[in-house]
Amino acid sequence: MSTQPLTTTPERPFAPALQAALRRHGPLCVGIDPAPATLARWDLADDVAGLERFCGTVLEALAGRTALLKPQVAFFERHGSAGLAVLERLLADCRSAGQLVLADAKRGDIGSTAAGYADAWLDPRSPLAADAVTVSPFLGYGSLAPLVDAASAHGRGVFALCLTSNPEGASVQHARPADGVSPSVAAEVAARAAADNDRLAPAAGADGRRPPGPVGLVVGATVGDQLGATGVDLEAVRGHLLLPGLGAQGATADDVARHLAPLADLLVPSASREVLNAGPQVADLRRAADRLATDLAASLAP
Repeated sequence: MSTQPLTTTPERPFAPALQAALRRHGPLCVGIDPAPATLARWDLADDVAGLERFCGTVLEALAGRTALLKPQVAFFERHGSAGLAVLERLLADCRSAGQLVLADAKRGDIGSTAAGYADAWLDPRSPLAADAVTVSPFLGYGSLAPLVDAASAHGRGVFALCLTSNPEGASVQHARPADGVSPSVAAEVAARAAADNDRLAPAAGADGRRPPGPVGLVVGATVGDQLGATGVDLEAVRGHLLLPGLGAQGATADDVARHLAPLADLLVPSASREVLNAGPQVADLRRAADRLATDLAASLAP
């Protein structure tokens, strides 16, 4: 492992840095998803050279202009070690540009394996280190402890899957124990995240308000109508909420506002194809991202 340039540190943790970026650039995370169909749309080959060109264009268009960038790790892994090398360079370039970046890796395991994932994605000495990483709590929320502790120690963040936008997720996330009284799986994830943030959030600032903690949740922008049925208390979490599902998956800025406007300062709506399909020209990508960020800010305004 070698020391990398840092965008977030224990002295400048991810969650407050993300809040500042959301205020500066608007409430939007853009996915960096070099899927085969998107590469073809951009007239790029589905190989490492195409991957490199794609990432360079997105970074030129959006670094320093968007609150959060989110490379989808699977689309780099499919190219093997050469693809992961492109991801390493992308992460380093984001750090050099001062751009906050979330690795969408959805990692989760137990014990020493979870600690290994924490070292890979959250330790600043790792070439894969990101400001935050998505994680899966479905081996039991307690299995995330090494990742949560590493995020806190290094000033990074984690986003735990909670209520995802894919229809199949409901069979697990909405499930309740047989007693009929205990909370749903999703509600338990949210409650445990809230407890971690109570334990780990930075001290209150001069304004008397305590910043959000290092544990955020992934809540699909398409699932707002399900919140009541699942018993998920998002307000209690006091962490950022990553909201995938804008555009291609059917959710709109108004959908986000209708269900989650009281938490506006913690919302991180996320879009990939909605922005990337405007490429490959840098100016077109910027216009698409700016337009979406503006629409979201207008919908979420008090």
